[in-house]
Amino acid sequence: MSQSLPTAGRPLNVLHVDDDPMNRRVVEEILLAFGHTGVAAASGDEALARLVSQPFDVVLMDIHMPGMSGLEVVRRLRALPGPERATPVIALTADVVSRPPEAYRQFGFCDFVSKPILVSGLLAALAKAANAVPANDQVSRAG
Repeated sequence: MSQSLPTAGRPLNVLHVDDDPMNRRVVEEILLAFGHTGVAAASGDEALARLVSQPFDVVLMDIHMPGMSGLEVVRRLRALPGPERATPVIALTADVVSRPPEAYRQFGFCDFVSKPILVSGLLAALAKAANAVPANDQVSRAG
């Protein structure tokens, strides 16, 4: 018996932040296959620059990156003065030993998906995040 995958109910504009090009490609393919738009960033600095210049429905954030960790990116994002500070961020990491998944909420993440990424887990997290916030076209970007 086939089980249906969760959906966000609408196409999402997703920022995916990961220093590994293969991980970015895999997530991009998943997003496209389910009707979402994926924008990739290879570093924390690039992610923050994109977040202040373009609205996103959700961010998929790798935790362990050189330069600026995903934890630091979320800390800086939540400290910004604009509406981007409220963008839902889902933690992505293969490290499930250092801290339990629920601990990421204390750092400002809305959810957690472990690597290797299961399509059903990623889609469930995206659907949950999409249902928690209005569509970008309903969010004012005016300062």
